[in-house]
Amino acid sequence: MKKYFVVQTEEQLDLTGQFSAASWSHAHEITDFTYPWENSGAGKMKFRAMYNRAWLYLLYEVQEPVVRVYRKTGAKIEVTMSERVEIFMRKNAKMNPYYCLEIDPTGLVYDYEAKYHREFNPAWSWPKGHLVIKGEEINQGYRVQCAISLESLKQLDLLHGKKLEAGLFRGRCMQAGENADLKWISWVTPDSPTPDFHIPSAFGMLHLE
Repeated sequence: MKKYFVVQTEEQLDLTGQFSAASWSHAHEITDFTYPWENSGAGKMKFRAMYNRAWLYLLYEVQEPVVRVYRKTGAKIEVTMSERVEIFMRKNAKMNPYYCLEIDPTGLVYDYEAKYHREFNPAWSWPKGHLVIKGEEINQGYRVQCAISLESLKQLDLLHGKKLEAGLFRGRCMQAGENADLKWISWVTPDSPTPDFHIPSAFGMLHLE
């Protein structure tokens, strides 16, 4: 299983203010994202993560000349019609259940519980007060920061010791809206001939150092 080692920090990151490059400077960086179902390069995308005694912090940085976001009512389902980054986290290899966070460039999150295969419960939400997200546009792209409480990961039986089984993805939006056109980018190459992240082979391991 592909692994990413999450650096420990004593800092408590403030996701409401200005982005702090210095705070993230010691985190390991992932750049080996691919288009599993395309013949072209996946463009530039970076992922970093850190944790302290209370929170797991995630950072996505995406280079994209045109960032397409659909917004009509502000309902969380609109994230599925937009450019977005994603993290799926599973309880076990049977994916029964697993939990998904899909986040658009503005920070709107589509959070839901699921069971294999593709049985979604969109009415479910991440435990209140245990998830903080900030999205912002940057030069030629966007940045998403996310804080997930370790307490919630334990309550959902996702964090086993220092290990969290997770998939890291991006939906690159070529056309936003109800007829959205997306190309799919992944850290791990899933064992599927057609686009599908909702399968066991799409997951890797985040290991808290």
